[in-house]
Amino acid sequence: MPSYRGRIAPSPTGFLHLGHARTFWVAHQRARVASGKLVFRNEDLDIHRCKPQFVAAMYDDLRWLGLDWDEGPDVGGLAGPYLQSQRREFYLAEWRKLRDAGVLYPCTCSRKDLERALQAPHEDDDEAPYPGTCREKLATARDWQSPDGVSWRFKVPGGQSIVFDDRCFGRQEFAAGTDFADFLVWRRDDVPSYQMAVVVDDAAMQITEVVRGADLLKSTARQLLLLEALGCPAPEYFHCPLLRDENNLRLAKRHDALSLRALREQGADPQELREKFAAEIDWHRGMLGP
Repeated sequence: MPSYRGRIAPSPTGFLHLGHARTFWVAHQRARVASGKLVFRNEDLDIHRCKPQFVAAMYDDLRWLGLDWDEGPDVGGLAGPYLQSQRREFYLAEWRKLRDAGVLYPCTCSRKDLERALQAPHEDDDEAPYPGTCREKLATARDWQSPDGVSWRFKVPGGQSIVFDDRCFGRQEFAAGTDFADFLVWRRDDVPSYQMAVVVDDAAMQITEVVRGADLLKSTARQLLLLEALGCPAPEYFHCPLLRDENNLRLAKRHDALSLRALREQGADPQELREKFAAEIDWHRGMLGP
């Protein structure tokens, strides 16, 4: 494995808010303290919600905050590009591996949760439990040459305990089949899901530590199963505590008043924001260093 390789991986479906900023700042600090590399990945698979103005703001706001990166989209002379919208062949190749391994099956039901399959699940809108109605189609999976036309689900090994040590929250354990069920890896409109895309990209980019929000702890259990099925080494994980509003709701892109863009327009000082993030750090959990 290479030396430390971290990543920041925003999705341009809205303006970045303070929660995003703090998470990306922590990822940046941990990479720099480790004298490692920081990869920038634009997770732009959701063509209906990703907008050019959000892409431009994403780069501009992160640089205003004082962040830099070593690999990523070719903006302002940086190396790249790493755009998920340009990596379809990578995802297809790994879909074929999972199909041949007998862990995927075509699914023609439960359309209600498909609209969220491109997005990272959160604590209040996690992927709906799936009852396994189409599991009987597992034997037909190898007859498919392309995933197009139906949804595809990963067969979760019921009863298996998924355990990992998070570098911020400590030991985590999830029961496959109880805490989460068979989950989507490919949408019927022929686009990989969030779970599939990030696993393939993190493995291909040799990411050694994933820094992201605590709302994705359960997603880590799903992704560890995918990594195991693909024969890829798992990175370390560091899930940051979530920032919440005055009603104790996690920050989301609907919080326009707390977006970096709005704060900039109000005259916010990036140095003061960085100092605020540092003051919120639990130093005893090693937030700044691996």
